[in-house]
Amino acid sequence: MTVLERLRDKANSLPVCPGVYIMKDADGRIIYVGKSKKLKNRVTSYFIGSSHSPKTDKMVSLVRDFDYIVCNTEIESLALENVLIKRHSPKYNIRLKDAKSYPYVKITGEEYPRILVTRERKGDKAKYFGPYSGTAAAYAALSAVVKVFRLPTCKRSFPKDIGKERPCIYKDMGRCSAPCDSSISRERYVELIKGAERVLSGNSREAELILQRDMEEAAENLEFERAAALRDSMLALKQLTEKQKIVADMKVSRDVFAFYSDGAGSALAMLIIRSGALIGKNEFLLSGSENADSEELVSLIASHYDEWGDPPREIVLDLSIDDEDASLLSEYLSLGRKYKVNVRRSERGEGRALCDMARDNARESVRQHILEGEREDKTIKRLTELLSLPESPRRIEAYDISNIGNENIVGSMVVWQSGKLKRGDYRAFNVRTTSGADDYGSMREVLTRRLSHIGDGSASLGDTPSLILVDGGLGHVGVAKEVLSELGEEIAVFGMVKDDFHKTRALIDENGEISIAKEFNVYGFIYNLQEEAHRFAIKTSQKAKTKTLTHSSLEKIENIGPGKARALLSAMPLGKIREANVEELMKVRGIGEADAKRIVEYYRSRGKLRNKSE
Repeated sequence: MTVLERLRDKANSLPVCPGVYIMKDADGRIIYVGKSKKLKNRVTSYFIGSSHSPKTDKMVSLVRDFDYIVCNTEIESLALENVLIKRHSPKYNIRLKDAKSYPYVKITGEEYPRILVTRERKGDKAKYFGPYSGTAAAYAALSAVVKVFRLPTCKRSFPKDIGKERPCIYKDMGRCSAPCDSSISRERYVELIKGAERVLSGNSREAELILQRDMEEAAENLEFERAAALRDSMLALKQLTEKQKIVADMKVSRDVFAFYSDGAGSALAMLIIRSGALIGKNEFLLSGSENADSEELVSLIASHYDEWGDPPREIVLDLSIDDEDASLLSEYLSLGRKYKVNVRRSERGEGRALCDMARDNARESVRQHILEGEREDKTIKRLTELLSLPESPRRIEAYDISNIGNENIVGSMVVWQSGKLKRGDYRAFNVRTTSGADDYGSMREVLTRRLSHIGDGSASLGDTPSLILVDGGLGHVGVAKEVLSELGEEIAVFGMVKDDFHKTRALIDENGEISIAKEFNVYGFIYNLQEEAHRFAIKTSQKAKTKTLTHSSLEKIENIGPGKARALLSAMPLGKIREANVEELMKVRGIGEADAKRIVEYYRSRGKLRNKSE
């Protein structure tokens, strides 16, 4: 019996009820998770006929087994599907891959809430507004509400810091309500925060009416300075709302989704409308081989709100889903909320016009993505010509070394593959055997550890790079060539040579320098790769340094805990501890002969490892 026949027989034995199915490859890895209202029908369809997309055909060819979980209702299966996809990130599940990484405005859940911009949405008590199309839009929204409601932007923490320092100049300028000197009560401060929430939620009209009321009240009480500040806030709010495009009645708040697909790519576009104003839009790109069906589109939208926040009361769709799936999505999004989320397809009128607008944005997103791909193809082709490579590189790996002191040396590897940075394949290597700031020794260790994995079947390190770029000159290229020779690998290696302004001016190998300064697209591509490798190395090195601030390397030695480590470091610097003998170490209070011998042996063995690597 063939694999396909065995899977088909197993699928035929499934019950005809709602549930989730889990496809696995030969190694038992989960490669796809799906849900269905009729498990048997859905799973069987994968193993009969050939009317699947290329992506589905590829997935099915790798399936060697599947599990399934029976659910009582479709709602249960949709919820379970989302949980499993988040947990396992299966390779063949369509995920909403943002064209950008979207920022949010966050209002914390503290006694005196703070307002800030963040890219990380946590499951805390904070409130998140957005996502915004970019950091500029997020900071513009933040700046506007801070100005309108005179909210503090300093790093002081309230109520802890109330009265500790004199107010800053922003109070004198009328730009801050100054909770730092009790100029404003907590109750009044919370009212200002709620006003900011209303504006960020799109309810600018309500906030405007409250400001108008407070201004008139202040004027009647002869509080002319407060009245003037409130007037300025109203003007700032008016300027903010004028930037938003009015597309519907003031009472309308909804999200609009439209899907566009052609042979080159697909995109799901989302328009965010609050109080009749179009306050934002997102586009989520899918690859050319991904064409979501009705059930997948429902799952995509459900997972979007699971991850990014509460839906509005109304969601309008221009998608190929039936009324039954729309009702399922409505029921799912309404779970646990105090209001019903109405999901509907739009056929005519105002909703139809908004769907057309969303679809136009989805089409434009695909077009721009194709243009970017074409530009990158030309760039890679030109890079191939400049470096005289036998073929265009499929996978490029760039390396950098970062060190903060002699204890936190990190080598970074960033990966470009098939037209984009492949962040899931990035790796950081803590340099273990190289002493001090030895860039050549560190690069040798990093490349040896990475390249020794080629062909071993590991998830990312098993792949063979087409081109290796190292941060440095001919010396670093020589080190890389030696490592490749020792491992029996033939891979093109070039160094990224920097100018006096720390920017890449040329690539170099044993045949000499190749200038890229006048190759605009190639220069930009190499510069971005080099900066990404440097950023990743610095970030990892700083994390390692932060860890050593609280955990000394001494604590890695048997029986040396934080107390003994502090005693040793108080008696002598770490460099001297490394070179000390047993008698010298025993003079430190709390360090006995056994401990001293362990310390000496630990640093002696590390020294031997360093010498061996040299």
